[in-house]
Amino acid sequence: MIVNVGDVQLGVDDDGSGLPVVFLHGFPHDRSLWAQQRRALSSHVRCITPDLRGFGESTFAGPVSMDVYADDVAALLDVLDIDKAVVCGLSMGGYVAMAMWRRHAARVHGLVLCDTKSSADTPEGRGKRDELIALAQSDGAAAVAEKQIGGMVGKSTRERQPDVVEFMRAMMIRQSVPGIVGALEALRERPNSHDTMGSITVPTLVLVGEEDVLTPPSDAQVMFAALSAQAIPMFEIVAASGHASCVERPAAVTHAIADFLATLDVERP
Repeated sequence: MIVNVGDVQLGVDDDGSGLPVVFLHGFPHDRSLWAQQRRALSSHVRCITPDLRGFGESTFAGPVSMDVYADDVAALLDVLDIDKAVVCGLSMGGYVAMAMWRRHAARVHGLVLCDTKSSADTPEGRGKRDELIALAQSDGAAAVAEKQIGGMVGKSTRERQPDVVEFMRAMMIRQSVPGIVGALEALRERPNSHDTMGSITVPTLVLVGEEDVLTPPSDAQVMFAALSAQAIPMFEIVAASGHASCVERPAAVTHAIADFLATLDVERP
């Protein structure tokens, strides 16, 4: 369905009932990233999978930041009449989840941070964002996809699951250039979230692919170590998986998320 949220329209899937769980995709993805988790978990919880502004079926208006994406998610919860939800984000979606905690903590029932990190871009990283912006503007989404596909999936996936590689490539190619450029600018300017991790007071699962080279397990360990006891932190490494763990090893990721959700008290204040 299409939902009006402020100055944009968001493409959204809303399936199931019970505990609301919002799944946020990474860059340059859309909500189909979480399709297998949505199908598997919607018999137990309410799965809400939006396209972030500029991606998938969502329209784009800029400028964009992680705060803007987070405000869109909070506004979407208002439209869907949801007081609070578990927020699950992969990669850029994880950065949005952290911004949700900073800006809308009362709306967050729990956090799942997948294949993401709490640090800001280094100067080198910012330069690479600028290079990708120039590439997107000159050669389009397909060129960005080809530049990124090698790091987007793990070595095991590239060797054993060519269909998954092609699924990810096709998803990346179909994104809009304005959405890609806006997201790259937002990624480049995102804040360091280390202090955010220490402030989290809701249950939190940190999950990472064993072969993730973009946000490796060492980054996930830093995030996990920064969590306080109030977060009741959980940590999971997904074997034989890279950055797109929920697509590369969908059953393993679904199982980890389901186990985490089973620990949550729906009435927790």
